[in-house]
Amino acid sequence: MAEAGVSGVVSTFYTYSITMLIGVVIFAKHWRGIFKLPKSIIWLSLAAGWTNLSYILAIIDGEVMRVMLLFYLSPLWTLILAHFWLKEKTQLIGYIAITTSLLGAFIMLHDPQLGGVPMPRNTAEWLALSSGVGFSLTNVITRKSSHLSLLAKSFAVWAGVLVVAVIFIPFVQTPFPAPSVFSSANWFVMMLIALLLMAATLFVQYGVTKIEATRASVLFLFELVVAAVAAYYLANETMTINEWIGGGLIVVAAIFAASNHKAID
Repeated sequence: MAEAGVSGVVSTFYTYSITMLIGVVIFAKHWRGIFKLPKSIIWLSLAAGWTNLSYILAIIDGEVMRVMLLFYLSPLWTLILAHFWLKEKTQLIGYIAITTSLLGAFIMLHDPQLGGVPMPRNTAEWLALSSGVGFSLTNVITRKSSHLSLLAKSFAVWAGVLVVAVIFIPFVQTPFPAPSVFSSANWFVMMLIALLLMAATLFVQYGVTKIEATRASVLFLFELVVAAVAAYYLANETMTINEWIGGGLIVVAAIFAASNHKAID
């Protein structure tokens, strides 16, 4: 899509528009009572919208593994939000997870050229960090909105990404292309992405309602393995030793965070 002169925001808008269109057609009978849904679905939609859009933009412009490891600081934010918002008791293992993840982030982000201050070094990494916060916020809102159906939550995610993308389109420097600009190959790519996004959303929403949250948290980490292999072979990206060590600590922290929820359960 970049080769077609389309920015990440615009391509996100088109792919999620296709996703929404397919969803409307397939699940048309489930639209009854849509205006009776609780207001919490609006906050879920916006949080999920920012999470997805910022993650996509970060992946496009940043180093894949650094972006994903910054995103996977999300268990840290989830523990904090759950403690203060949901009033969930944080066990000792939860505090260990917080300390471990912060240590991992410090090691990974440490850059002597920046005076040793452990901060994201570009816009993509800030987006990745904010995406992790948004993901945690989405999880917490989802827990508070257990009365919402699988399809309602899925549609909320898709609609939220569309809304956030529309908000950001005026700030994109490249012009907004009309549908007629795209070639058949472009439409095929966007259709394929839309189907993958749709499947991913439905599978995730279904999976986290059928298996324990602790197990789901650990299973999600397999994404890092796939990303590491893909980034090496497809994007020719390699990680430095401090990124390996810091990233490893973040993964361990995520497992600790999952164990904290298991202890609570």
